[in-house]
Amino acid sequence: MSYSMIGPRWEDVEKTLFTPEEIAESDLRVALIGELIRARQEKGLSQKKLEELSGVKQPIIARMEKGSTTPNLGTVLKVLAPLGKTLYIGDLPQV
Repeated sequence: MSYSMIGPRWEDVEKTLFTPEEIAESDLRVALIGELIRARQEKGLSQKKLEELSGVKQPIIARMEKGSTTPNLGTVLKVLAPLGKTLYIGDLPQV
């Protein structure tokens, strides 16, 4: 385990607290939400405008983007459509 000035590195602590599957799920969730935020910003859409286009309430979009909620698949699909995005199912990278 590596240590910095204030203690062990987060990556090392994370491996002791979470299973590899939990870490992979979290990483995937972060990547998905990051892509949603990027796509919304690239289109110049506010969360309120995305609400109008998707039918998903702005507070739900905000909580989803902040990571304080895990949206269901239907919600994600509703938000993706007006962003010109879709889900892609592919192989996970091998670590």
